Amino acid sequence: MEVAQKLDSLLKLQSIDSQIDEIKKVRGDLPEEVRDLEDELIGLETRISKFQKELGSYEDEISQRKMSIKDAEKLIKKYEDQQSNVRNNREFDAISKEVELQQLEIQISEKKIKEAQVKIETKKKDIKQIEDNLSERKKDLVTKKEELEVIVSESKEEEIKLHGHREEAKQIIEERLYSSYERLRKNAKNGLAVVIVKRDACGGCFNTVPPQRQADIKDRKKLIVCEHCGRIFAGVE
Repeated sequence: MEVAQKLDSLLKLQSIDSQIDEIKKVRGDLPEEVRDLEDELIGLETRISKFQKELGSYEDEISQRKMSIKDAEKLIKKYEDQQSNVRNNREFDAISKEVELQQLEIQISEKKIKEAQVKIETKKKDIKQIEDNLSERKKDLVTKKEELEVIVSESKEEEIKLHGHREEAKQIIEERLYSSYERLRKNAKNGLAVVIVKRDACGGCFNTVPPQRQADIKDRKKLIVCEHCGRIFAGVE
């Protein structure tokens, strides 16, 4: 394929891509906003799940502490029964210490139960707040999706047609050249990889193009790129 044909093919592809870019521009930040909201919902649901697990662990701790209290009360009863049958003061004192230890265990367990109950109440409030936020964000997501669907539906047929033309145009261009084109488009803020020299300046970065270089571009005998931005010159206006 001659250089002039390659430039025509690239220019055609650029024209199609620019039209697709315009369609996407009409959608604005909506697609990104929808994705951000979806990510935010996942994050909120993850936090709720985490907090619910923490609630479960606090409730398990309360159950275990209550069992410890019952066990301690049984032991105290047992030791108090033993005290009535002791043979000397040393045995009495030893049993009394055991009773004190179990009473201390009951006090510690009761304290831990209260602490866990406070944590449960706090965590429930946190979950309620997140659930309310989640509900609102879900409504926002539905609204944003509806807005996006309306905009997409208005240009859907045109976009499908353009993508079809794009595939046809892409097939004509050799792989290496197409890869360069895609790389240039990715790095360009305005999506322009192939430009025309307009008013003695690059149509992409607007830097001046010298007259001799413009003459070479007009000849279309070789691929010439802008020495400032690297975009491919397809011709001179």
